[in-house]
Amino acid sequence: MDKLTKVWQQLFDFGTTADLLTYDFVQQALLASALLGLLAGLIGPLIVSRQMSFAVHGTSELSLTGASAALLVGVGVGFGAIAGSVVAAVLFGWLGSRARERDSVIAVVLSFGLGLSVLFLWLAPDRAGSKFSLLTGQVASVGYDGLALLLTCTAVVLATLSVIYRPLLFASTDPEVAIARGVPVRALSVVFAVLLGITAAFGVQIVGALLVLAILITPAAAAAQITASPLRAAVLSVIFAEIAAVGGLLLSLAPGVPVSTFVTAISFTIYLVCRAVGSRARQPVGAH
Repeated sequence: MDKLTKVWQQLFDFGTTADLLTYDFVQQALLASALLGLLAGLIGPLIVSRQMSFAVHGTSELSLTGASAALLVGVGVGFGAIAGSVVAAVLFGWLGSRARERDSVIAVVLSFGLGLSVLFLWLAPDRAGSKFSLLTGQVASVGYDGLALLLTCTAVVLATLSVIYRPLLFASTDPEVAIARGVPVRALSVVFAVLLGITAAFGVQIVGALLVLAILITPAAAAAQITASPLRAAVLSVIFAEIAAVGGLLLSLAPGVPVSTFVTAISFTIYLVCRAVGSRARQPVGAH
């Protein structure tokens, strides 16, 4: 209880927060959080419309496999996380293109990948802090190299989305009609899976493999509660994801609490508010 009281008192210590914001590593973390919020906000509505929330969970968990393998061999954890996420996402997109078999494919690949993660973490040198950060995130350790990688991948994801967004949205909302119209649905599924894998890998670095759903799914699910327009949903999802990612980082600075704690709390609060607003808006006129 004493620790919680101290955290509550430090939460509103804006002087400490302002002082920490003058450090380079905090500014890098802030930019990384903002970029993640942008990517997650744009990808999230497509994930929701394609009913791929479980795939996000599987992809983020398997980024842990890549990251733990990187930790074992002594290379950049960020590169390992991206590799693990992309390989997993491609497998999910290729093997699970049919909705009825998607969950079983994800479960099969996920269980095998997590088994490898346990092995790699057990074999890795004793770096308890690094191992824990793979589960809960550590945005403060992004660094210049990680930020450069994040900027590059953000540009790649945004450029790809700008090209495939319309046919991908069509394939996501009505895949049968899209196939009849000649849209390459399976190829789009694989491309989208790669974009999802890249985004999930960065989410793992910031909020951890266990809580990446809070930034990739919750803002989009909140937006879906108050609008049916794909464009409005994307805009609101980006706004909500930015509030959660950047706001979570700012709130975590003074008390020193893991960023993921505040990111998940903010995301969940936004979802509850949007759900309440949406439920009220859907009530018939004159209903009590």
